[in-house]
Amino acid sequence: MSSVPAVAPARRARVADALRRQADGLPRLMGILNVTPDSFHAASRVSGDDAVERGLMMVHHGATWLDIGGESTRPGAAPVPVEEEQRRVVDVIAGLRRALPEVLLSIDTRRSDVAAAAIAAGADMVNDVSGLRDPAMVDVVLAAGCGVCIMHMQGTPSTMQREATYEDVVSEVHAALHTTASDLVSRGHPAEMICLDPGIGFGKTHEHNLALLRSASDLRDDGRWPILWGVSRKSIVGHLTGRDDAAERLPGTLGLAAVAVQQGIDVLRVHDVREHRDLLHAMQPFLLRG
Repeated sequence: MSSVPAVAPARRARVADALRRQADGLPRLMGILNVTPDSFHAASRVSGDDAVERGLMMVHHGATWLDIGGESTRPGAAPVPVEEEQRRVVDVIAGLRRALPEVLLSIDTRRSDVAAAAIAAGADMVNDVSGLRDPAMVDVVLAAGCGVCIMHMQGTPSTMQREATYEDVVSEVHAALHTTASDLVSRGHPAEMICLDPGIGFGKTHEHNLALLRSASDLRDDGRWPILWGVSRKSIVGHLTGRDDAAERLPGTLGLAAVAVQQGIDVLRVHDVREHRDLLHAMQPFLLRG
């Protein structure tokens, strides 16, 4: 792994602020850029200049974050060679950074080499679906001082739905995420640069997913950790609505986004930024003030 550049202190402050929901109580929006030919939602697949253009449009529509991923992690997905994953994402990140110097960029990867290259190209955060399982990824995050989203996944994308077994899914997932986050802080990483994601659909049954979505306040741990939800167009929406095709799951996804507002979720990772922004704007006047 090559040396990893440190994120500048001014950008760290912006990252920490953007991992918390807005002052009006609404979550931040993270637009999904799937730079891969096999993501589960076909309409989200982009590459090269098209990915940059879509990212710019997402920011125009209200995204605070853009999350760029070069490997599909849908259930049953096969691994992508590291070199290919890196090739897909680095130029897109560099292009977005040139076009919008102030935009906040996240690299969606399990690979430390990809994360390091993405940070060098301008990424502000690592979004690791494996939850920093690779010690080398921990080293990258510590060296960069970057933002990090720690997600829970049981198994790997190719095996996770065969390994969805828990005695108590909420306590086990929360304990695993809290332990990883606390260990990172004990090694010197700023706590405000960490957010947690329960990993909806990653090694969980429908009932597991529902239990985790209902328990967001416990995962927050008295406000210590901001929470990111990634539910956009996923199978949980299909189970709730009877829609098998991801292309037909936007209304159900927006329903879960409304639940996220009620739960005080900090960041929503979404395919459809404009529609989510409209939903949030419509809800904002009716939010209860503490």
